[in-house]
Amino acid sequence: MKFLSSLGFSSSDLAKCTRKVGIIGKYGTRYGASLQKMVKKIEISQHAKYTCSFCGKTKMKRQAAGIWLCGSCMKTVASGA
Repeated sequence: MKFLSSLGFSSSDLAKCTRKVGIIGKYGTRYGASLQKMVKKIEISQHAKYTCSFCGKTKMKRQAAGIWLCGSCMKTVASGA
């Protein structure tokens, strides 16, 4: 860090140059960019909350593959598996 400070850089300057990878940051540099983009799209959609068709609230959350549960009205919907 002494070298960086002698050049006029601080540690906060370095942190601003990082990429914002989001949910796929856990994979690091493994698996390649194309696969990571596909996985990012899938993981964002499966962790998102959706609108419940019964009560209309945005509380529908994925429980398992093809099973969705509304946190408000506690209805369970099975689809797409």
